[in-house]
Amino acid sequence: MPLNQKLRLPIGLAMLLSLFAAPAACRADKQGLSQPTTSNPASSRESVILAGGCFWGMEDILRKIPGVLETTVGYTGGASQDPTYSAVRQGTTGHAESVQVVFNPKVLSFEQLLNYYFRMHDPTTVNQQGNDRGEQYRSAIFYRTEEQRAIAEKVKRQVDKSKKWKNPVVTQIVPAGEFYPAEEYHQDYLEKNPGGYTCHYLRE
Repeated sequence: MPLNQKLRLPIGLAMLLSLFAAPAACRADKQGLSQPTTSNPASSRESVILAGGCFWGMEDILRKIPGVLETTVGYTGGASQDPTYSAVRQGTTGHAESVQVVFNPKVLSFEQLLNYYFRMHDPTTVNQQGNDRGEQYRSAIFYRTEEQRAIAEKVKRQVDKSKKWKNPVVTQIVPAGEFYPAEEYHQDYLEKNPGGYTCHYLRE
């Protein structure tokens, strides 16, 4: 048999294999099966919703913490849709003034973030923060993952045992629901209005 005929068989097989392999690769891509088997690096963005009194003061502290990427003040934890500041302020919607925090867990762990959180407000007063009274000013962590829930429970226990606060910690730890951004004039309020009202500061 001539030499060129001996070479045709493996070349033909290679072509057939490539024809069958291509659709399989396409299907794998569509199903997300062609990703490397090694685990992906940890995400550089994580979010949680924190409540602890008037959202102006909380946001002013949170947005300055190294590792925090974004902060948005708003309302969560209530039953009504599209709440407004005037409605939430009356304490009839069930919502809490809160801050949605987006942070980089590679720079700031969730536990570290909560250590700031428990220092910037009084977590031992029920529905009250300074002169602000009502359910809308409650202390609450609205977690987005089971890992966040577990860490929040752990940090809450640690803060309670530390006796840094005279009374027991009453912070609620509940699943995050719908978050409604507050009106634009509330965003970064103390940056726009230096010297504006706040009852928040970082305690030692």
